[in-house]
Amino acid sequence: QLQLVESGGGLVQPGGSLRLSCAASGFTLEAYAIGWFRQAPGKEREGVSCISSRDGSAYYGDSVKGRFTISRHNAKNTVYLQMNSLKPEDTAVYYCAAVKVTRLCVSIGRYEYDYWGQGTQVTVSS
Repeated sequence: QLQLVESGGGLVQPGGSLRLSCAASGFTLEAYAIGWFRQAPGKEREGVSCISSRDGSAYYGDSVKGRFTISRHNAKNTVYLQMNSLKPEDTAVYYCAAVKVTRLCVSIGRYEYDYWGQGTQVTVSS
């Protein structure tokens, strides 16, 4: 069974950090482009970051650029999202998603992703 499982969410104060993990089972993440998305209450799901399978190139949304870093650990079949300098507006449920394509992830639309995790809640509040 192909599955993605996110973890690492929680409650953090503004300015704090969290590292989210996206672990795959049943398939090898290395061959997939991975995207991180988030959805706040009453808002549409938005792309946060992605990492390409072909060359490991990364893309970040404007709202997180310079604060978030996406990375792969192929031996652990896991992709991470390091989130620093967190703001209250980063509060959302964060999802990872995977699709087996080799083109740069920035060109992959949300609806193209085949596999999604269940999400992990991130709350930034004092």
